Amino acid sequence: MEIVRATDKEITTIVRLALKLWPEADSDEHTQEYKELMQHSEAVVFLSRDADTFVGFAQCQLRTDYVEGTENSPVGYLEGIFVEDTYRRKGIAKQLLAACEDWARQQGCTEFGSDVEIQNLDSLRFHLKNGFHEANRIICLAKKL
Repeated sequence: MEIVRATDKEITTIVRLALKLWPEADSDEHTQEYKELMQHSEAVVFLSRDADTFVGFAQCQLRTDYVEGTENSPVGYLEGIFVEDTYRRKGIAKQLLAACEDWARQQGCTEFGSDVEIQNLDSLRFHLKNGFHEANRIICLAKKL
């Protein structure tokens, strides 16, 4: 298994994986988002490759706004992480996270954040197992005016 930093050439692969993590957006939305993201020095995507097949990805960015539970800025932030079902429980997500953390350190970060949806217990367990601590719980509300 190899972890590589994604380039513009892998946008189709990133979109394929991102649609599995965030299916509420369509392919065109993801494609546009990742084309823009790949141009910013404050963001990076890592891919996990098994031979010629990409089986997972992690997206991280620098956040300069307040990040729950942190004291410094910027903070490295795990925006999303996904590994194909058949490749799970093999340490791939941990390797992807480590690549993101190393990148954030190289950007001068001393803290790293993330979030999970309240019902996503698998993601919460992954984060807690990999050194994160729960900083806060909130329920976001909205209404149309």
